[in-house]
Amino acid sequence: MTIERIEPGACMSQAVAYGNLVFLAGQVAEENAGKSVTEQTREILAGIDRLLAKAGTDKSKLLSATIYLTDLSAFGELNAVWEGWVVPGSTPARATIEARLVAPQYTVEIQVVAAR
Repeated sequence: MTIERIEPGACMSQAVAYGNLVFLAGQVAEENAGKSVTEQTREILAGIDRLLAKAGTDKSKLLSATIYLTDLSAFGELNAVWEGWVVPGSTPARATIEARLVAPQYTVEIQVVAAR
């Protein structure tokens, strides 16, 4: 099987596809950095949609998601956006973790694995 690297960079690829699996790097909001959890989450999920499409799949085939929040008190705000985005009946296994992220302007980071 071939390993396909999508948007590779010096340190990491934004996505890697191998066989019928697609692994996305943790995604953060660039345009909405420093803004609300809602705005950052919307941008991140749009970016995930874009990367999954480049890999030949979509959010209906999500297998797992790991979500990092800098403050778990924003859990409800995050979920309000997430629940409007995921495909009902196709929700992935998921973990949400409170963590310090790479830079203070980021309050949300999301990493997913999907089938294709």
